[in-house]
Amino acid sequence: MLSEASELIGLQVYTNQGIYLGNISNLVVEVDENKVQGLFISSTNPLLVEGSKSVNVPFRWINSVGDIVILKYFPKRVALKRGSKKTEKSNK
Repeated sequence: MLSEASELIGLQVYTNQGIYLGNISNLVVEVDENKVQGLFISSTNPLLVEGSKSVNVPFRWINSVGDIVILKYFPKRVALKRGSKKTEKSNK
């Protein structure tokens, strides 16, 4: 059993389907409430997260914590937001 929240850092995270998501690299903490709001997962599985980008998983999505973390929910795929590219006009 974990005695400190910092012991979560480094744990592997899996979806409820048993698919590896990534490792916990940090905690997202609500300082005013002294609550962990989420887990910051880095080096994510490219099958689940486009570009293997880091993601913040809300704490409410966690099913169980032990030697690993198992989520009760995670989207089938997380895609990067596609913003509109602004073009620069050259003044000649």
